[in-house]
Amino acid sequence: MALNFIRDVHHVAIICSDYKRSKQFYTEILGFSIIRETYRQARQSYKLDLRVGNPDATSDYVAIELFSFPKPPPRPSRPEAQGLRHLSFAVDDLEGAIAHLNQSGVKTEPIRLDELTGKRFTFFQDPDALPLELYEI
Repeated sequence: MALNFIRDVHHVAIICSDYKRSKQFYTEILGFSIIRETYRQARQSYKLDLRVGNPDATSDYVAIELFSFPKPPPRPSRPEAQGLRHLSFAVDDLEGAIAHLNQSGVKTEPIRLDELTGKRFTFFQDPDALPLELYEI
């Protein structure tokens, strides 16, 4: 019998090529709140902890750790590379979220229908072409 030792997703770590640009994207466009920002001199690296979802909620939350490193290698996306395929965010209003992204200059793919759940979703990219998904719940 398998143990149920994993409780939830705690965080997702992302390495960006342009820290200032990615910080602006994740905080101003996606609206994630900053938990803490740290500059690590020994690594010449920023670490930005972001809270996903409602910043006023008192319950546990999922965080994104945004890292900068000097000259990180690019992530192959096309064709899809082995490893993490994409990061998906749950939304209540898919059209509203898409409109916000488009008005902010972020291109989105046409809305698709999940054939297994009947739910609607779309894909877009962060500034480093990391594939991100909006999934309507």
